[in-house]
Amino acid sequence: MREEYFVTEETAGDRIDKFLAEQYENLSRSFLQKLLKSGEVMVDGRPVKASYKVAEEDLISFEVPEAVEPEIVPEDIPLDILYEDHDVILVNKPKGMVVHPAAGHYTGTLVNALMFHCKEDLSGINGVLRPGIVHRIDMDTTGVIIACKNDLAHNSIAAQLKEHSITRRYQAIVHGALKDDEGVIDEPIGRSPKDRKKMAVNYNNGKSAVTHYKVLTRFKDFTHIECRLETGRTHQIRVHMASIGHPLLGDAVYGPAKCPYKLQGQTLHAGILGFVHPRTGEYMEFSAPLPEYFEELLRKLPG
Repeated sequence: MREEYFVTEETAGDRIDKFLAEQYENLSRSFLQKLLKSGEVMVDGRPVKASYKVAEEDLISFEVPEAVEPEIVPEDIPLDILYEDHDVILVNKPKGMVVHPAAGHYTGTLVNALMFHCKEDLSGINGVLRPGIVHRIDMDTTGVIIACKNDLAHNSIAAQLKEHSITRRYQAIVHGALKDDEGVIDEPIGRSPKDRKKMAVNYNNGKSAVTHYKVLTRFKDFTHIECRLETGRTHQIRVHMASIGHPLLGDAVYGPAKCPYKLQGQTLHAGILGFVHPRTGEYMEFSAPLPEYFEELLRKLPG
């Protein structure tokens, strides 16, 4: 597939590697660097280096090879199943497990495990890389996640997510002492303009995001809270809590680089998930117990 871009006055002036990364968010920076290094990125028909600064009326062109989706294979990975029927399956996801395959993670994911357990019974709406997956939680977030076994269930749960009618309650430990016992953070979230790998409160290009929080326990330097999501933006709780000066304990991406405790990522647990069953119309709610590392932290944090 051939890509062409005509540089306007508004987009001129940047190095071409930075320019392309901003214009083609679906292409990784490393992939674009390889194209530039091998001379496959042309400006007005001539190959240019990564340091080239784009000018007004430049015509940039390059070939993007057709994407080849890797074969995702079932793997016999133990699952902590909270509930299962012919339409849905709810799993208590452990820390360190990626939900669906992506670059660098094509094995050991929740999808690999679900494909082994459910065989052919997974919805196909999200394609071969995400069979059954209707929402996700971060690799180092633990707790309840729902997967769908057919398209009827998938469409129903997706609609409930869109309408914000699904109950999602998380527990987290954050740095510092929250001023109020309860609060609401209503700030749009989008890609960080400073770092495309991170999310941020973004008033120009962000999407509406609302998080309700409530203090459960106060410690000397930290606070144990419950968060209820109205929306489900990427890294929503992590970004929102960091935006008010209370990043999650263990979150090296949005919080301090150094952690006073030996942790694998942020202290965040999807404790409760409630939804209307796609076939019966009955409201169902499921909970996952706090993981041992989280319980141990609550026992050892000084009051």
